[in-house]
Amino acid sequence: MISALNRLVDLVEEHLAEELDVRGLAGGLGTTEYHLRRMFSSLAGLPLSEYVRRRRMTVAAGDVVRGEDDLLSIAVRHGYSSTEAFGRAFRAVHGAGLSAVRRDGGPLRTQPKLRFHLTVEGSIPMDTRLVDRPAFRLVGHAARVPLIHQGINPHIQRHIAALPQEAHVRLKALSNAEPEGLLQVSDDLDPDATEGSELTYLHGVAVSGSTPAPDDLDAIELPAGKWAVFSTAGPFPQSLQTTWAATATEWFPSNPWRLRPGPSMVAFLERADDFSTATCELWLPVEPA
Repeated sequence: MISALNRLVDLVEEHLAEELDVRGLAGGLGTTEYHLRRMFSSLAGLPLSEYVRRRRMTVAAGDVVRGEDDLLSIAVRHGYSSTEAFGRAFRAVHGAGLSAVRRDGGPLRTQPKLRFHLTVEGSIPMDTRLVDRPAFRLVGHAARVPLIHQGINPHIQRHIAALPQEAHVRLKALSNAEPEGLLQVSDDLDPDATEGSELTYLHGVAVSGSTPAPDDLDAIELPAGKWAVFSTAGPFPQSLQTTWAATATEWFPSNPWRLRPGPSMVAFLERADDFSTATCELWLPVEPA
């Protein structure tokens, strides 16, 4: 995976002015676009699309400062059809307009070329098991919420708080498949995992494939497949978010598995009454790499 990410970075440099065919690149690197984008975002700390934009504007800034060509020629060279579109992208990255930078030589915000390295230290023990599950479904109450990487997501909090107590009791009674109990489910996540992008959050339970979904509940159908299950315990949600990050930095680069499209699920085994601490399992859909 680390080798594939570094090759991706090299290909970005070779085709900075072109529309990047991430699916084709992923296939040539022996992986999938979904997994490649998710691993890039997790390890680099920014989406692949944003990295490409920053690198493109970093290189373009050199042409603007040198002043050897007119701005339209520079815009076309870097993949833009007009000076206006190029100028908007340039200002979004550098915080200054083309004319000001050409006149003053700055200010400029440089995005260095990334290089990924794997350091295996075992700093975060990964208590993991692999589960082969037949097709099943998730049922519950869904809402569209923005992605927040750190801390409590207030949008999810409000969604859960708005449900009456009888709804939780009803869901628990419906649960008849693993993972058991009430689940926090994140689905339809942007492969780049851009903070602020929307996802579908489901407060629900797992039921067998033969159990019909009640008409008044939302449902997510899941095909048969393997799941990597990571156990975590400690302050919530910090310990869970740390484990999520460690799957990208430590587990996936060291194991012959990759993410496949599908929801992530969090099952709670134990928790404090105020939810300040929790013991839970993070379920991620995987396939052989």
